[in-house]
Amino acid sequence: MTELTPIEHLKNGGTLLYPSDTIWGLGCDATNEAACQKIMQLKNRPAEKSFIVLVDSIQQLEKIVPNFHEVCYDLIELSERPLTIIYPSAKGIAKSVLAEDGSIAIRVTKDPICLKLIRGLRQPIVSSSANLSGEKIPTCFDEIAPQLKNGVDAIVNERLTEKMTTPSQIIKIDIDGSVKIIRP
Repeated sequence: MTELTPIEHLKNGGTLLYPSDTIWGLGCDATNEAACQKIMQLKNRPAEKSFIVLVDSIQQLEKIVPNFHEVCYDLIELSERPLTIIYPSAKGIAKSVLAEDGSIAIRVTKDPICLKLIRGLRQPIVSSSANLSGEKIPTCFDEIAPQLKNGVDAIVNERLTEKMTTPSQIIKIDIDGSVKIIRP
């Protein structure tokens, strides 16, 4: 019997640990409510906390957030660092991914590992920091809690020793184009 690949685990509703474009992440298919609930349970995360979603392109973003201000295109294309934008609403995403007000945080990733996962799954993926809720965010794979390593269905075994300390910038944008900086 062959072992499933991380992408096959995602397709089957599984969870995984993977290096993202910012930090080590816990991920799953962002359209699969049961998989998202697994991440929440694994992290011991309160239901009112939302997730960040990674997409592979502006085209994939437009499928999730069909109506957003034109300024978003420029923000995404001109950003020199990973940029997460909080949009007012979304469609086709698991309910637990959304914030209580229905907003959603999405980042268009350029990271090759993340792109491979998203494109293999053909869906956006959740990107939640690989820590227990309220605990310090790990800077490398060795710092991830054993219960998370043992609790996921798969681990992407790349960049295991690389230090990852750069969380994304986060901004919130309303439909009228007004911008609020959440994390510079």
